[in-house]
Amino acid sequence: MNAPLPNLFSPVRLGPCTVPNRLVFSAHHTYLADRTPGDALIAYLDARAEGGAGLLVCEIVAVHPSAEFSARLLVADCAEVVPDYRRLTERCKAHGAKIFAQLFHPGREILATRSGLAPLAWAPSTVPNERFHIMPRALSNAMIDDIVAGFGIAARHLSAAGFDGFEIVANHGYLPAQFLNPRVNRRDDDYGGDFQRRLRFLEEVAAAVRAEAGDKALGLRLSADELSEAGLSGEQALEICAAMKQHFDYYSVVLGTSSTLGGSVHIVPPMGIEHGGAYIAPFARKIKQAAGLPVIATGRIVQPQDAERIIHAGDADLCGMARAMICDARLAAKAKRGRLDDIRACIGCNQSCIGRAHKGLSVSCIQRPESGRELEFGAQSRRPVPASARKKVLVAGGGVAGMKAAAVAAERGHRVTLFEKTARLGGQSLLAMRLPGRAEFGGIITNLEREMRAAGVEVKTGAPLSGAMVEEMHRNRLADCVVIATGATPYLPDIEGVTHGRGQDNVLDAWQVINQTARVGARVVIADWKGDWVGLGLAEMLAAAGCQVRLCVNAALAGEALQIYTRNHLVGRVKKLGVRIQTHLRLFGVDGATVYFQDVLTDAPVALENADSVVLALGHASDNALERELAESSIDAHIIGDSLAPRTAEEAVFDGLQIGWRL
Repeated sequence: MNAPLPNLFSPVRLGPCTVPNRLVFSAHHTYLADRTPGDALIAYLDARAEGGAGLLVCEIVAVHPSAEFSARLLVADCAEVVPDYRRLTERCKAHGAKIFAQLFHPGREILATRSGLAPLAWAPSTVPNERFHIMPRALSNAMIDDIVAGFGIAARHLSAAGFDGFEIVANHGYLPAQFLNPRVNRRDDDYGGDFQRRLRFLEEVAAAVRAEAGDKALGLRLSADELSEAGLSGEQALEICAAMKQHFDYYSVVLGTSSTLGGSVHIVPPMGIEHGGAYIAPFARKIKQAAGLPVIATGRIVQPQDAERIIHAGDADLCGMARAMICDARLAAKAKRGRLDDIRACIGCNQSCIGRAHKGLSVSCIQRPESGRELEFGAQSRRPVPASARKKVLVAGGGVAGMKAAAVAAERGHRVTLFEKTARLGGQSLLAMRLPGRAEFGGIITNLEREMRAAGVEVKTGAPLSGAMVEEMHRNRLADCVVIATGATPYLPDIEGVTHGRGQDNVLDAWQVINQTARVGARVVIADWKGDWVGLGLAEMLAAAGCQVRLCVNAALAGEALQIYTRNHLVGRVKKLGVRIQTHLRLFGVDGATVYFQDVLTDAPVALENADSVVLALGHASDNALERELAESSIDAHIIGDSLAPRTAEEAVFDGLQIGWRL
């Protein structure tokens, strides 16, 4: 048992609402529902309420037809929606949690439309945004009135459905922030021209919500600094919060803006950005001091201990921990009982949470793929359904696929033994965590290993599993089935001057460089086929060590396969180090210090000279040795993860979950 967290589990008042503890499952677009909450969204939020969160802020609810932001968006424009929302609030409040609704209009910040057609976007003035390249239409006064009324109408229906409070979305450069920002609001009427008139839209929205919602808490979600040349500065945010404090019961504070690529990184800050105590807390403290209202701080707060320190220091009154509770729905309950070491910590990878959302897919987590799939893998995602017949299961490979398969199978009652040929568990995650800014990726190893141990998996490291060993254990009734999760190795194709990565001393594969088992010269060319974290990570590692680096990508842009916030963060880092990025290049051959590429669009030759080292990041090839050895065996064999096909950690862990449930 760990030390208690006294501040974290004390109640706090937000206007008329008393929240039982300071842990907030803050709002995020889940893509689990369309127009009104269905069973999937209800199960998802219910799991976090049952898991001990004091406050849940439901995802954005569009307040007007012009607020269409993307597909699968909640609305509350008529009384017919009330029963569906009431099912949600009743389920969550049954656990003692409070639940608020977020009221939303994006203005010009529109990701997509239901039709797939280019959006007709609206803003205070005809000022384009940089990220989505949208030229909006200026709002008329009549339409402003209609949108303000929409906020009130949504609040009326959601109040009738049992929500305890409301949060107006003015963060990340959305419509209220556009009215507040003099760079975007170029009007010279009642809604713009000076500071007081720029406040008017938000004042009217707050009044409309108050009038329709009744005695409910009302908060404002605001970026304490949009961290963009074109955005609201920290000083402007402080001025706004001080001027608007009589309209709100609390402020919910984040950083960044949707309107620029650099600013949008902070919408869901990835690993490599410092944790909340250093990241969001100083901004939250200034808002709290300026306004004298309770403050919710959200941004890279990963562990309850972090939240406790922030609250104890007086920087904020509550802490939003969306990704942390996506990763572990029972984070709050575990923390309250002092089981801090049992919490599955978010690693900030952004792959399955915001990464899936940006593809229009339902939210999940690479470490806990049960998240967002509560209906499929158990309503509360506590424990899987017990197996009808216990089996003796062998797992070959201690990467993330093998560990997840072993943990889930053992939780279901099977007797599981995992064999890992090396001295350490983790597979390719051990490589990922050695790259700059990626140390947190090692958390997936720690978390999955703990799940295995808790489930009773017998783990044998430094113990390769051969086909002969599997056959012998099967004959002696010591094994009923085997899960092959032996992973992959670097893919090294035959190219001119290099045969399977050998033939020239200056040609190295990515794993050799990451593991520092080969000497790298001063001038490096990286051939990056995948466009993922490997090429960018190598470029940063080598440039930081003083190498002159040219990153040659077989894609339209470096990091093309990565989630956009992660990609832009990493690309920005390597640019600052002077890495030269060249795109659309296919590796053709190496001749001494000259590296030959072809332009993938034109087939034109491109020669890069004076390369002391050539690093190949050309993807991976499945390790199928054990599969081949067991090809004629009668034992039940299942192939998962990169052994099945080289993909990402998300697919590997999900493969492990699926086979663990099927066995």
